[in-house]
Amino acid sequence: MAVDQHIATLAAGEAPIAPPHKAMTIGAVCKALAPEFPDISISKIRYLEDQKLVAPRRTPGGYRLYSAGDVARLRTILRLQRDEFLPLRVIRQELASGRQVDAEVPEPGPSAQSSGRRHSMSVRDGGALYALKDVLEETRADSGLVRELEEYGVIRGEAREGTTWFDETEREIIRAVTELARYGVGGRNLRVFRTSADRESQLLQTILAPALRSRNPQRRKEALEALENLAAVASHLKHLLLIRDLRKIAG
Repeated sequence: MAVDQHIATLAAGEAPIAPPHKAMTIGAVCKALAPEFPDISISKIRYLEDQKLVAPRRTPGGYRLYSAGDVARLRTILRLQRDEFLPLRVIRQELASGRQVDAEVPEPGPSAQSSGRRHSMSVRDGGALYALKDVLEETRADSGLVRELEEYGVIRGEAREGTTWFDETEREIIRAVTELARYGVGGRNLRVFRTSADRESQLLQTILAPALRSRNPQRRKEALEALENLAAVASHLKHLLLIRDLRKIAG
């Protein structure tokens, strides 16, 4: 079978027949990345190519072929978007400056949780709900610390039929604070983070309020996308400012 004909049979997303080290079609790449990035799509991969972030080779028939290095680069880009909320412009700069490309998917477990890896979050949906006992078991948080966080307004649980429930964002806040608690940081100390987040959200709301209140579905969709992008930029800016100040402390 000719190469282009073989690729055409895979274009619909069938699993690659070739060994893992061989080049992969865009459909196969999408399937390979889907376990870690459920929202990945062929169109998104093509968009990243349009943004000059990845450059797969082409067959004479025009089909994309991705090497193992291309897939590793895509995985790194997607992780930087998801875990560090970096905009594509910054990711391009990171890669150009020699940012290490991640080749493997980290195994889940305590080591991954304690490595500081941040989870994917969306401003549109808080995700699934988790009972307090499950949150305590998964994050290994102290129940007293969780109560303190609620008292200071750092988290907001939802009471239902005698059980307190938390969404994914609240759960990850608890996980992060549990890490800080090892250094003696408590709920009272976290008010500065709460105040800062409130101010940032108010600023973004002011910028996009008219579009977010629009009854036009397309305009509202665009406003939500802009909100997530602005949140990513704001998060990166805050990170840079913090690093700059910490350098002064470190001397």
